[in-house]
Amino acid sequence: MNAGVIGLGAMGMPIAINLHKAGHLTTTWNSSRAKPLELAAQTGIPVACNPSDLASRCDLIFTSVSADADLLEVIAALAPGLSPGNVVVDTSTVSADTARCAAQQLAQAGAHFLDAPVTGGVEGARNGTLSMMVGGDAALLERVRPALEAIASRIVYIGPTGSGQSAKAVNQVMAAGINQAVTEALAFAQALELPLEKVIEAVGGGAAANWFLSRRGPSMTQGNFAPGFRVALHSKDLTICKQMAADLRAQLPVVEMTLIHYQRLMEAGYGDEDISALFRLKQRLFEEGK
Repeated sequence: MNAGVIGLGAMGMPIAINLHKAGHLTTTWNSSRAKPLELAAQTGIPVACNPSDLASRCDLIFTSVSADADLLEVIAALAPGLSPGNVVVDTSTVSADTARCAAQQLAQAGAHFLDAPVTGGVEGARNGTLSMMVGGDAALLERVRPALEAIASRIVYIGPTGSGQSAKAVNQVMAAGINQAVTEALAFAQALELPLEKVIEAVGGGAAANWFLSRRGPSMTQGNFAPGFRVALHSKDLTICKQMAADLRAQLPVVEMTLIHYQRLMEAGYGDEDISALFRLKQRLFEEGK
């Protein structure tokens, strides 16, 4: 299938590169032309004039955008260039309702939609080892799976449209809890004057082992918060989770707490740092006690 990518951000760019390496990429488009032109210089892949132009050149369209409104705007812009049978695979993190709305809009043009949010960080996107949660038609997933395998090493069909995004919401709640636990525990270890690299090595081999500890523990304890997943984006995702819980007449305490902490980080100018920047706040817990 001829594939196009819309949105060449931290995740979209490596997704596009891996699709190119696998021989699937036909064209790209981004709201800012600098990134697609950069990719074109590296690969020779042409830049589409607009989303509609991209749709007219591709059977398979990947979208990777930041927010619900962005996705719906892109879907509307694709419409004039769509043909019956086109497939849009959205790797963004948006609400399940937005995914269903996008699917309905595309169906009017005879096109299909899979909500396929991913997890695995920038490293996973670069290495083509993302984990993908897919909502939509199962037969459609099998039709496009060869292209998806260029960007994800784990592709799990969840259920009907919107299910992928619901599963991603579960992932984001877990990520918040893990962030809270790891940053707080390492700040505690630091206050105890333990050698942090040895603590990470020791607990990383036991029951407390996790991806975040091994990938972000060493960098956060060295004061390096280069973004793998930005605070501002996780805050946006957790706001979606909070609303989904409210729709169930429930609360998510870890989400509520993390949103407060992220707001403090953003107000302090750390919104574009990695979510491990929560370590900054956890260190203050022990500084205040001195």
